[in-house]
Amino acid sequence: MDFILNGFWQAFVLLFSADPETYSAIYTTICVTTISISATLIIGAPLGFLLGYHEFPGKRCLRLIADTLLSFPTVVIGLLVYAMLSRRGPMGDMELLFSIPGIAVGQTLLGLPIVIAMMATAVENLDLRLKQTLLTLGASHGQILRTTLWEARYSLILAAAAAYGRIVSEIGISMMVGGNIKWHTRTITTAIALETGKGEFAMGIALGLVLMMIAFAVNYSMSGIRKRAGQ
Repeated sequence: MDFILNGFWQAFVLLFSADPETYSAIYTTICVTTISISATLIIGAPLGFLLGYHEFPGKRCLRLIADTLLSFPTVVIGLLVYAMLSRRGPMGDMELLFSIPGIAVGQTLLGLPIVIAMMATAVENLDLRLKQTLLTLGASHGQILRTTLWEARYSLILAAAAAYGRIVSEIGISMMVGGNIKWHTRTITTAIALETGKGEFAMGIALGLVLMMIAFAVNYSMSGIRKRAGQ
């Protein structure tokens, strides 16, 4: 029990003394997750809107694929992205392997199904009279699109929060694609795994506390959004 208490004490020392190695992992995590969630929303929100708004052949199949990918193992995504970015892969010339953009590619693929599925569901659950009312008022297609997106804004924010929570806590993609390189691609989750394996509980606990605070902030934000949305 003493080593656990001592680990917590040393963890607070590392955090409040601005330990460079600890904050390097925190900075890398913030950097890569910001890139990932931005790309996820830019790509996923329009695709989710189209999937939920329009009727077309194969829609049910695409919804099934999106829903299935929600539980896709991160290590499998990491394996596929690694194969794509390796020197023998189709994107090897871009030299993204073992880099922050490379990790972001994998994490974007991880977050996309969440945003697409949640956005499509939100659009499908909107009042069916909305479109007819807007057409009756003479709204253009652009105005209909903007109004529909505005009505689904809370669901989009919830989708973003859920995707961010999944992205920031994953380890398989970061480990395989990033390589866990110190001062370069080592994230909070990969650092925790490494330091714990080495018996360095202090840094593992320090980074674990940071990760828990991020998770708490995301969940607290989602709770507030649900209340505002009346869900």
